[in-house]
Amino acid sequence: MFRIALRTLRFRKGAFVATFLAMTFGAVLVLACGGLMETGIRGDLPAQRLANTQFVVTGSQTWVLPKENPDDPEEDTEGAYLPERVRLSTDLLEEIARVPGVAAAVGDVSVPALLNGAGVDAHGWSSASLTPVALVSGKAPAQGEVVLGQGSGTAVGDRVDLVVRGTAQTFTVSGLVPGQAVFFSDSQAARLAGHPNTVDLIGVRTEAGADLGAVADRIGQLLPGQNATLLAGDERGWAEHLESGSAGENLIVLAAVFGGLATGVMLFVVSTTLGLSIQQRQRELALLRAVGTTPGQLRRMVLGEALFMGVFAAGIGCLLGSVFGEWLFDRLASRGIVPAEMIHQTGWIPMVVAVGAVLIGSFFGALIAGRRAARTRPTDALADAAIQRKWLSWVRVLFAVLAFGGGLALFIVTIAVMTGPIAASTAGPSVMLWAIALALVSPGLTKMVMAVLRWPVRAVTGVAGHLAILSTKTRAVRVAAVVTPIMLATGIATANIYLQTTSIAVANEAFVENLRADVVLSGDVPAGLVDEVAAVPGVKAASEYTTSIAFVAKPYDSSQAEDGWPVQGVTGSAAAETTAFRPTSGTLADLTGNTVALPAAHAAELGRGVGDTITMRMGDGAEEDVRIVALYPAQEGFETLLMPATLVAEHTTSGLPSQIMVRTDDPAAVAAAFADRPGIAVVDRDTLVSGYAQDQELGAWINYLMSGMIIFYTAISVVNSLVMSTTARRREFALQRLTGATRGQVLRMMTIEAGMTTVIGVLLGTVVASMALVPFTLVTDGSLLPKGPLAVYLSVIGAAAVLTFGATLISTWLGLRTRPAQAAVAPA
Repeated sequence: MFRIALRTLRFRKGAFVATFLAMTFGAVLVLACGGLMETGIRGDLPAQRLANTQFVVTGSQTWVLPKENPDDPEEDTEGAYLPERVRLSTDLLEEIARVPGVAAAVGDVSVPALLNGAGVDAHGWSSASLTPVALVSGKAPAQGEVVLGQGSGTAVGDRVDLVVRGTAQTFTVSGLVPGQAVFFSDSQAARLAGHPNTVDLIGVRTEAGADLGAVADRIGQLLPGQNATLLAGDERGWAEHLESGSAGENLIVLAAVFGGLATGVMLFVVSTTLGLSIQQRQRELALLRAVGTTPGQLRRMVLGEALFMGVFAAGIGCLLGSVFGEWLFDRLASRGIVPAEMIHQTGWIPMVVAVGAVLIGSFFGALIAGRRAARTRPTDALADAAIQRKWLSWVRVLFAVLAFGGGLALFIVTIAVMTGPIAASTAGPSVMLWAIALALVSPGLTKMVMAVLRWPVRAVTGVAGHLAILSTKTRAVRVAAVVTPIMLATGIATANIYLQTTSIAVANEAFVENLRADVVLSGDVPAGLVDEVAAVPGVKAASEYTTSIAFVAKPYDSSQAEDGWPVQGVTGSAAAETTAFRPTSGTLADLTGNTVALPAAHAAELGRGVGDTITMRMGDGAEEDVRIVALYPAQEGFETLLMPATLVAEHTTSGLPSQIMVRTDDPAAVAAAFADRPGIAVVDRDTLVSGYAQDQELGAWINYLMSGMIIFYTAISVVNSLVMSTTARRREFALQRLTGATRGQVLRMMTIEAGMTTVIGVLLGTVVASMALVPFTLVTDGSLLPKGPLAVYLSVIGAAAVLTFGATLISTWLGLRTRPAQAAVAPA
């Protein structure tokens, strides 16, 4: 049977190529996402600045969230990422230095500075041995001196100005090293860093011939209770990239979300394309049944050729997927989503998943499509080969009910349970469930829509329209198979694009609503600068401002997620003027010392009010007991905690506020007063809003990129299905030509059919997108319609129309080139 299938392959090259492409590109998508996930899980990031170390000890950037019942060992625990540098005690440094086999333990501190207007990270001179870096000329730095890289364009003995912690200071260049670097003396670096008796990390160099495993064990014995982590091998690079510390986890989440969607789309597309291919072979399969082929032989033949095709398609897809995955990773690295030095990995596990997904899709697609041909009696099969009328079965009804139920459940859960941007997490699964549900009943829906379109199409298009309607009505089951990929492409594109435009619009609106400043000073804000700003004539209020993430350690916070709570540090006396928060009890002016202002709903969940004390775990892992001084209403899903700027800044990596928000009647006076202040940039309100919008666009760009590749894949499936469907009608076109129809009349009929197919596919795709978007927009914006230009939806419709008309008419034109008499007797 399998040999027969291969011999007939030359008569159905179009269907073979279309199915093969669907499988191949599906494997490419799944493998690319799998490679990204493996890269995030492995987290290989070779050390650069710390290349001369065998081990690196750094603060643990994770914290286990409190449990509701601490004594319950069965209760699950979640780990949260701490976004600020968790520093280590110098006592630990001394203990590690005494470990047998350790040649040197070097405490490293980073000092953010500005040199010639460019940001650099300065270090103590002892850290030079961790790379290693050697002097080209001059000597090691002493107090008041600095060693610079040759790329700075300075010479030994020159005097240079550096802005350190918001203050300009002058240093003498004592030496030069290769490349770009800044080194102070160890004592001066510790003083400038601003966190005495602590280091950012500890670089460990072992003695020659030391047993690295034994040394690692000895160091590991010192770490319990120190909130520290031992890194070795390619993990050491993460100590150099604190700002990307959560990049691995983010990459895993990104790959999981879009990989899951890509896998679902691939299974859907492969099974529907294969099903359409087998549908078009009904005459061949019916003849095989008529000459004595058993149902089992027919099923084995269909399954065998599908799996045979799937193996080769998956193999080619794995080769292309590795290249595409590397390209995709490079795009993410170029936008700073992951460190550029991170090593992209595509091992055997993603390949097995990609191959398995293709084979599973092929198996079930062939099994379902071949089941009906195998079970139908030979005489009925021959009668039904040209026109398939029966489509509804108990299996189709069962899965349709399950898909509709799942989609409806997600619709309700999103509205009833989810809040804020997190509501977008149900959109991907929702799109797939609604698409599957509508695809299962699409023949019936196609007939319903055709009943509505029949009269206006006839009235406008005449005879060609009449023929198109008769053809579409007669071939409703096969038309539905072509409509399905159009529906899927329209639904995925519309839903994903409007999810991003709505998320960006809502975030921008919230930012603008909360922004009360007329002028903003940005940079490392030194102590006393806010008082200088407040003294400028015309200034109504000036508040220091910084942001971070914090967690409620006590009491237990049931609403707390692993992302923590956004925290804004403000100056209490000016907070009422420079923020949009309006307390319902207490006052923001009391935000001094260890205090906090909470959203009223959050405080109610904690069972606390004004005057009560809670314990916060700050962004650097330190605990602070803070007193609640004010409660205010906040939009659900966008809650923010307010704390004194000095308290928040103390627990950030830089150690200083990052901005000063200014309310003033004379913005020009503020800009003129601080225009020449080193390290401080003065921006107006519009520039700040524009900058925030650009930051939001970066996050959206990631989703556009990942969604785009899935949309592209669905677009390929649209073309494949249309070309297969149209090419299979060559005999029908030939018979029309033989009965007197001209090429132009056939093309006009197919143009009208393409238009109706587009309308049905876009209409169903719009339903799919709406069922995913409506709950999201209701939760985030209280509206039934998404935010974003109408041009997006019109562009999606236009793209669907171009693909449908182009694939249909080109394949029709090619089919009409064959002489009618020859095409009429050619294999279907």
